[in-house]
Order: sequence, then C-alpha cells, then structure tokens
Amino acid sequence: LGERQGKLEAVASLAMAELSNDKLFVHAGVVEWRGKAILIPGKSHSGKSTLSAEMVKCGATYNSDEFAVIDERGCVTAYPKPLSIREPGKQKQRSVPVEKIGGRIGNESLTVGLVVVSHYESNATWKPQPLSPGIGLLSLLENTHSAQRTPSRAIQTLKQVAENALIVKSARGDASMVASKILSEMPL
Repeated sequence: LGERQGKLEAVASLAMAELSNDKLFVHAGVVEWRGKAILIPGKSHSGKSTLSAEMVKCGATYNSDEFAVIDERGCVTAYPKPLSIREPGKQKQRSVPVEKIGGRIGNESLTVGLVVVSHYESNATWKPQPLSPGIGLLSLLENTHSAQRTPSRAIQTLKQVAENALIVKSARGDASMVASKILSEMPL
C-alpha cells in the first residue's frame, strides 16, 4: 500500500500543479533565509532536495523540495512535505521529515530574494554567475507546470520573480560544501 499511495500522491500533486488557475507551480526546492525565499528550480535528479536539506542544516527554514507555489504578485507560499532524499547512486527515494535533520517548516508568504539555477556534477566548483532577468525567467519557465497550458499567465507571474530577485547559475559539487556559500549570496 505504501508504494501505491506514494504514486497516487505524486499523480495528484502533478495534476494540481498542472491545473491550478490561481497559483503557479514551479518544480523547485524552496527555503527561507533572511525573510526571503531562495528558489532552486530543476528537473528530477538535479539535486534540489539534497541542496534544500543542506541549507536547512545550515539554519534555513524549509518550505518545499517539490514545488515553489507562486501567486500573481510573485510571492511564494510553502508546500511542505517530507524531504524526498535519494541515497547516492540509487533511484529510490525515502521520505525524511525536515524535523529529523533539525529543520523547521515555514508558513509565511515570501518574496523571492535569490534563484539558484544549478545541478549536481561530481567535482564541480561553485562559481555563480548572475543571469539577466530574461534568462532567469526562461530558467524558471522550463520548470513550470502549466506553462504550455497558460503561457501568458506563467510569463507574467515569473516576470515578477525575475525582476525582483538575484538569479545565479553554476554547476555545483557536494551540497554540503556549497549550502552555506549559497546562503551568503542572498541579497540583504
């Protein structure tokens, strides 16, 4: 029953993300730091959950490792669920309550201060390069559910984020080595 329930929950989440008419769902990890959201958009297996967990271990507040739920003003609301952590080299995920790693769950609506466009590469060095708002918007858009169904709404919403946040891009190595560096990138 557990595996079937997990699959059913995943399908329901994707349907909600695709069909929502009032919120935009971006496939991303989200943590709160210094009163603002840090978004980590990316495809599955890019390391969003691992990086989100490491930032939580550094003191960030957990909001999601699945979706950044963004309203029409460009603000993010929490979508908390247990972290989905993969063991190195394995496909299967295990659910880990954020409290088990010493974290806490956020519940505030947050403006986005930082967007981290990144993916894991063994031996990569964190060298963040700023992205323009336009390129940043495209990076968010490619991870946005419903973008094909409602492209103008997706672009208008993501424009709010891209124009007001610092957006950086870099490959990264081990999440534990870069989490605190990424947190230090957050604009004051």
